[in-house]
Amino acid sequence: MNRPALDFGVQSYCFRHFTDNRAVAAKVRECGLDKIELCGVHADFDRPDTFGEVVRIYREAGVAIVSLGVQTFGGEDGEQRWFECAALAGAKHLSAHFKVESFPRAIEKVRAWSREYGVRVGIHNHGGYAFGGQPDVMAHLLSLGAPEIGVCLDTAWALQIGPRAGNPSEWVRKFPRSIYGIHYKDFVFGPDGSWQDVIVGEGNLDLPGLLAALGEISFDGMCVLEYEADPEDPVPALRRCVESMRRAGA
Repeated sequence: MNRPALDFGVQSYCFRHFTDNRAVAAKVRECGLDKIELCGVHADFDRPDTFGEVVRIYREAGVAIVSLGVQTFGGEDGEQRWFECAALAGAKHLSAHFKVESFPRAIEKVRAWSREYGVRVGIHNHGGYAFGGQPDVMAHLLSLGAPEIGVCLDTAWALQIGPRAGNPSEWVRKFPRSIYGIHYKDFVFGPDGSWQDVIVGEGNLDLPGLLAALGEISFDGMCVLEYEADPEDPVPALRRCVESMRRAGA
């Protein structure tokens, strides 16, 4: 079993109804975890001068900030601050979106910042309606951005595009040298194509198969759980997600 694939944390968006970082850090520990990918709900990544206090809060709680995002890059000079914040936290990954109208310019700048700060960037696939959510588009973006830019594979949003092109394990095999991050997430779907979050491994995600695929490529990146339901009280479901992950990896 590939152990880095089981060394997971949690995405802070799960706690979006809680804006006090001390409370969020405590809830991470309640889930039995000690790592977090911090999103913009819980910090202003445009203010590196204030971000040090956020880092201190999590460090004192024993929670490592392993990634920031998801951030949408348009190629503006001020976006360099996001890398500065990642470096302040000691994070080696930043989850990202690009925009169809600006991705050539943005990718060039992001590659330079990635090299400067030593932070890899994973493009988050956000379903069939988002730029980068389809594997052929992702392959083109990677052809422009590698090796600084890879994939942050959101397993549920991969599933959303359909059973063939959307198989998360096949994404891993299609991009074996480019999987820099994982969002472990699971969906079930209604007859109209609507989606609903469920405990990881209890919906359409073949969790053991995904972990096996990650083992095949010797995955060594950032990984977090993401469960967006129950925002007022996410800890019980996240604990069940943790248990499901650990059973699948046993």
